[in-house]
Amino acid sequence: MADRVNEQPQAMQEEYLDVLTKAGVKTGVSKPRGEVHRDGDYHRAVHVWIFAESTQELLLQKRSDCKDSWAGLWDISSAGHISAGDSSLLTARRELHEELGIKLPEDAFELLFVSLEERVMNDGKFINNEYRDVYLITTTDPIPLEVFILQDSEVSDVRYIALEEYRNMLRIEDPQYVPYDVNDQYGQFFEILSKRYKQNTEERYLSLQKKLNCYARVSVETELTGLNKSDKEALSLIVEAASFMDQIFFLQVWHSNPSLRDWLEQHAGESQLSKLKWMYYLVNKSPWSCLDENEPFLTTADSAVKLLPEATKHLAGWKGLEYRVAFPIVKPPGASFYPSDMDKLEFELWKNSLPEDKKKEATGFFSVIRRGSEIFLDESLSPTTASSRIPVPALCIVPFSKEYYAYLSKASDLLHKAGDLVSSSSLKKLLHSKADAFLSDEYYDSDIAWMELDSKLDVSIGPYETYEDVLFGYKATFDAFIGVRDDDATTQVKLFGDQLQFLEKNLPMDDAYKNENVRAYPIRVINLIYNSGDLKGPQPVAFNLPTDEQFVKDRGSCMVMLKNVSQAKFQLIIQPIVNACIVKEQQKYADFDSYFTFIICHECCHGIGPHSITLPNGKESTVRLELQELHSALEEAKADIVGLWAIKFLVSKNLLPKALLKSIYVLFLVVCFRSARFGLEEAHGKGQALQFNYLLEKGSFILHRNGTFSVDFDKVEDAIESLSREILTIQGRGDKGGAETLFAKHCMITQPLKTATEKLNKIQVPVDILPEFPIADKILGKNKYRS
Repeated sequence: MADRVNEQPQAMQEEYLDVLTKAGVKTGVSKPRGEVHRDGDYHRAVHVWIFAESTQELLLQKRSDCKDSWAGLWDISSAGHISAGDSSLLTARRELHEELGIKLPEDAFELLFVSLEERVMNDGKFINNEYRDVYLITTTDPIPLEVFILQDSEVSDVRYIALEEYRNMLRIEDPQYVPYDVNDQYGQFFEILSKRYKQNTEERYLSLQKKLNCYARVSVETELTGLNKSDKEALSLIVEAASFMDQIFFLQVWHSNPSLRDWLEQHAGESQLSKLKWMYYLVNKSPWSCLDENEPFLTTADSAVKLLPEATKHLAGWKGLEYRVAFPIVKPPGASFYPSDMDKLEFELWKNSLPEDKKKEATGFFSVIRRGSEIFLDESLSPTTASSRIPVPALCIVPFSKEYYAYLSKASDLLHKAGDLVSSSSLKKLLHSKADAFLSDEYYDSDIAWMELDSKLDVSIGPYETYEDVLFGYKATFDAFIGVRDDDATTQVKLFGDQLQFLEKNLPMDDAYKNENVRAYPIRVINLIYNSGDLKGPQPVAFNLPTDEQFVKDRGSCMVMLKNVSQAKFQLIIQPIVNACIVKEQQKYADFDSYFTFIICHECCHGIGPHSITLPNGKESTVRLELQELHSALEEAKADIVGLWAIKFLVSKNLLPKALLKSIYVLFLVVCFRSARFGLEEAHGKGQALQFNYLLEKGSFILHRNGTFSVDFDKVEDAIESLSREILTIQGRGDKGGAETLFAKHCMITQPLKTATEKLNKIQVPVDILPEFPIADKILGKNKYRS
């Protein structure tokens, strides 16, 4: 029998709810709960289900007889309205504790879906237009009924019921249960659980093996010639420091990612399926598959188990509540940079209330956004008494140096030690300045040192790319690239970096958007020794840094080409796509040198075009801030298409051979097929799909009856210039609406793209490579976070 708490508040204030539009968007208006239900306003609530894994049972609560709806009927484990200004997840945690006396952390709550109920009750006096955030808590075994502390005003009893029995009760509309339409939206709840626990082990094994087969495992070899003894000693320290970028990135993707990682590793030896889960997890560095539009390949049923003895009141002989660490079915668009239940409007309203310097910090690269109430809630909830309503303070800014101090402090120490050893003065400066930046969040000086690096041992390490922040595109992830410079190749590519201002001046866009101070572009070609951090799924062949618009405006940027990675990809992926998808007459144009040239131009063109911009109202801004979540994909498309335009322009000025053009156009078509296989959730895949469909529509690409493709050399150049102008103009204006329209019209997997990708899948052409780094593995003792 559960205990009870009889609340007798001295002064009960009526609860206010946020009023939503019919589409579920906040209107900015809040009203008393009674008026909301009287007027039929749309509002939000949480539903929390407790599911016992071992018995396949759900916990039900019996609603108190004094409730204004469904009094005395069996219902969800816990539920409640989201009060005005409150957040979803905090409401779910609070309601569970108030109603049942259970205190659980954030990682116990799995957001399954959002449902909408539109219902009129009590002779039209109670109208419930309610959006519900449906959460699941998965416990290993049923929680003993004796440990529940029931809130008299809400709950009169609790009991467990078998999942399928409950579904049948709802199907026949048994009058003892609050009705839910299991044939409509709420049917998802039962389908998710049924599928999760009835999956065929062999089918799942074959599915994961097929996903792993999309990657070609390759050992990336590098000679350490040119490094003296002290440099090699420093290399070991640098690689060790770089390994901490993995630790940080796991956290940045999703706050409970490390728990899942450690659990999968611990159980990898139990079966072949467990081994595949672990291996494919390491490829993606999360439970979401990069090549499948971020669909989950694991479920919470695969996740870590945690024991919380203090989650409820004590019961003799019971060890305590054991639950699965939950992760959402849909990958969080804000990664773990923002509270998981924060929406864009909440962020914008909060940001607009800040002084200018804090606004810049809130939208800057090197901070995360947290709720000021998170720690307060954890400390305030007692496992044995119901709490009073806890307010939800405003969001707050936490710098990277504080959020990730445990790892950054260790990496900083290692880089300082390496800086004392290296022979190159420029590398010494870089390592010491980057070590300082890790603890100060001031990266400007270290980025200058990186730009000026002139060393055989090449190091790039820190927070740079913003692809994981799909919500806004503001926050940077940590990564590292360690390599040995190829001096001959670096000399050969100098032409491109020297021509940037010339290219900027002639870009196909209005002169008002052009930058008159583009700097010469340093380009370094290296052979990779090790990478870490934000390097999951498809591997880059080059990168262009820094990404900070103000830095690019002041000092320019620098490109690093990964020659040994490029060679591996050309041999294992590009050449097989050429043979399968390109007409025989044009296959001769595909060669590695042309492919490498295209990569160079793509990266160079990140450094030209609009970055810091002036809006039509005169306000100074950046393309990244204005385009938000669309910025990364459009920027990748810009670098591609303007890169093609740039090669044609340099050919017209006799700076490159004319024979290069046909090779470049054919290889770009091949790259479209390669990148489209990454899916439309990935920035490169999204950008390539846009370009392919645009050029196909213009007749620049031709699909033949035998399923092969060719380039119409007479049409492709006009189409390239046209799309270049459209993208550059959108960026120059900071026109998010224009970007949305462009993506809506062209960014999709059309039948021609589907034809090519299905053919490549059928003949099992790898989607990408899985690099192995023997030198780094030896240094790290075979890093356990590499597959």
